Amino acid sequence: MGLGVTWFAWNHERQITHDALRSQFDFALRETVNRIEQRVQGYEQMLRGVQSLFATTSFHNRAAFRDYVESLQLDANFSGVQALGLVEWVPSQQLTAHLASMRAAGLRNYSIEPAAAREAYAPIVQREPYVGRNRASIGGDVWIDPVRRLALEKARDSGMTAISGKVVLMVSRETPNAPPGFVMYLPIYAQGKDHINNQQRRAHLTGWVYASFHVNDFMASLYGSQPDGLQLALYDGTDATESSLLYRASERDWLGGQPAASANEYLVVAGHNWTLSLSTLAAFEDRYGGGVATQTAQTGVVLSILLTLLVWLTIHGRAHAVRLAESMTEQLRHVAQHDALTGLPNRALFSDRLSRELARAQRHDGRFAMAFLDLDNFKPINDNFGHAIGDQVLQQVAMRLQSCIRAEDTVGRIGGDEFVMLLSGLGTSDAILNLAETVRASVRMPIRLEGRELTVSCSMGVAIYPQDGTDTISLTKCADQAMYRAKSEGRDCIRLCMESKEPAA
Repeated sequence: MGLGVTWFAWNHERQITHDALRSQFDFALRETVNRIEQRVQGYEQMLRGVQSLFATTSFHNRAAFRDYVESLQLDANFSGVQALGLVEWVPSQQLTAHLASMRAAGLRNYSIEPAAAREAYAPIVQREPYVGRNRASIGGDVWIDPVRRLALEKARDSGMTAISGKVVLMVSRETPNAPPGFVMYLPIYAQGKDHINNQQRRAHLTGWVYASFHVNDFMASLYGSQPDGLQLALYDGTDATESSLLYRASERDWLGGQPAASANEYLVVAGHNWTLSLSTLAAFEDRYGGGVATQTAQTGVVLSILLTLLVWLTIHGRAHAVRLAESMTEQLRHVAQHDALTGLPNRALFSDRLSRELARAQRHDGRFAMAFLDLDNFKPINDNFGHAIGDQVLQQVAMRLQSCIRAEDTVGRIGGDEFVMLLSGLGTSDAILNLAETVRASVRMPIRLEGRELTVSCSMGVAIYPQDGTDTISLTKCADQAMYRAKSEGRDCIRLCMESKEPAA
C-alpha cells in the first residue's frame, strides 16, 4: 500500500512539474515573439519618420537626412540598426542626369555598380551614420539582387514597409564569413503626387529609405543577452533548415537528445515570414521541472512506513511551489509590461490600454485624448553629466507626469526621452489643454540632483478622439505629427493635431 501511494504521488508530481514547465515555456515563447514584433514596429515608425521628412524636403537633401539620423541617436533608441540609408529609383533614361547630380553633390568618383546597361537601377545613394563599416562606397545597385528586389517591389506596390529575406549586407560583402542580415524598406514617393493605387505608386516612385540589420545585433537588442535556459533559433521563411538559418543562440548547457519542451512559432513581420524555434535547456528544466517527482519516489520507497508524513510534506511542498511559480509569473508579467528605468507602462501595455479606451469610447460615444511628449535638449544632459544623471532626470520626469494625471489616465515611456499619455473622458479641448499645460509646467520645474540644478522642458502633441482619428494608428500618427510640429515651432509648447490639419476646401 505504501509503494502504491508513493507511485500515485510520484506520478501526480511529475504531471504538476511538467505543466509548470510548459506554462513557463509558453510564456517565454510569447514574450520572445512580442519582443520581436514590438522591435520591428519601432523600426517601422523610425522609417516613417524619415518618410515624413521627405514629405517636406527634397530627396536629395543629404544634409537634412544626415541631421535627422543623428537626432535619432540610434545607439540609444534603436539599438540593433546597422545603418539607415536611401535608395534612389533611376530609370535608364535618367541615368546620365543621376550620375551628374551625384557628382555635382561632391561625390566625384560616384558610379553605379555593376555598370552594365539595364532598364532601371536602384543604387544606394546615402548611408548613415557615416562611421565604421558604413563608410563603404555607395552606388551599389540593390535592384539586381532578387531577394532585395522582391522586398523593394512589395514596399513600392503596397506603400508599406517590407523586409527582405536573408542577405549579406552591402557593408559586409568583403568580410569573410559575414553574418546574415536583412533589410527593411519603405517607399518614398514624389511630393504632391497621389499614390493611391499601384499605377500611381510606380509612376511617382522616387526611391526607398531603408534600415539594415545584422541578425545577431538585432536579436541581442531584444534582451542584451540570451534568456537563461532557452535555446533560440530564427529562420528565414517557414522552413527551419540550415540554409535558411538567420540566428542561433550559443549551445551552452545543451542537454542532448529531446528537450522537455520545444515549439516553432511562425511570425509575419512587415509582410515577411520568419520561423522562431525555441526549446528548453538544462538550466530551464532544472528550474521549472526539477527532480521533485524523483525525490518523492525515493523517499516513498525508503520511508513508506511514514506515508502520512510524506503525503503532508508533498502537499505542503507542492503548494509552496505553486505559490512561488505564481509569484514569478506575476513578476515576469510586470517586467514585460513596464519600463525598467521608470516603472511606467511600456509600449505594449500602453497600446493595450489605448485599444480598451478606444473600444469604450466607441460604445458610449465618448471622447479622449492621447499625447506624445518629448523632452527638449535632453541629450546635452547625458553628454555633460553622464547617463547616470540622465537616468535620474528621466525618473524625476516620470514621477512628475504621474503626479499630474488623474487616476483614470495613463502615462507611459516608449523609449529614450519619449513619453505618451492617455487622457480618458475629457469632454472639451479646453479641459485637455489645461491638463496638458499642467504637465508642461511641472516638467519645467528645476530638478536638483547631486548638488546640481537642471532644467528640461517638453514638446507635446495632442490628438483627440474622434475628430483627429477613429483608430489607434490614425490617432498615434496624428499625435506624433503634432509633437514634431511643436518641436519645429520652438519647443516647450503644446500643439493640437487639429491645428496642423489643412482646412477643408
